Amino acid sequence: MAQPAAGLCDQSNGHALYWLVMSFLRGLAGIAKGMSVTLREMFAPTVVENYPDGPGPLKGAQFQPRFRGLHVLQRDENGLEKCVACFLCAAACPSNCIYIEAAENTATHRISGAERYARVYNIDYNRCIFCGYCVEACPTDAITHGHGFELATFNASNLVYRKEQLLAPIPPAPPAALDVHHGPLPPAEVGHATR
Repeated sequence: MAQPAAGLCDQSNGHALYWLVMSFLRGLAGIAKGMSVTLREMFAPTVVENYPDGPGPLKGAQFQPRFRGLHVLQRDENGLEKCVACFLCAAACPSNCIYIEAAENTATHRISGAERYARVYNIDYNRCIFCGYCVEACPTDAITHGHGFELATFNASNLVYRKEQLLAPIPPAPPAALDVHHGPLPPAEVGHATR
């Protein structure tokens, strides 16, 4: 069996040693780069939002316009509920957290502008993942995401929101139409004066 030449062994050992030292130096450079970011951030001033002691109704919290918070059941311009109990939001929900019971509108008891309305509309926020599928599925734009974010509670049953908690407030009545010559118009004449 032939022995390798002494120069060839020294050359391969030198080559392996070179790669070993270079990989060690590259690893050391990576650690130094990461630690430089850490040290720079460690001594930089901290920027925080002043929540919950900030001003305004959001207590200092700031939101992006597309933030998906607590759901809101919208009303139309007449103050009627937009929800027509079509169950599309409940069908689109991947976590099955929306529960609806429908009822019929009557001439004396009108809740929405359609034939039916949601007598019961519950959202279980224990299960909701705020995906927005219910908002996209609604044909009447009755359900939207608001900016409510304070859902934390010690009792899980408090996270089942009822229709009354989700409904938008009734919009204020428009100011009475005025006739410049005779004062306020009677309700029958308001529509004719604006044409």
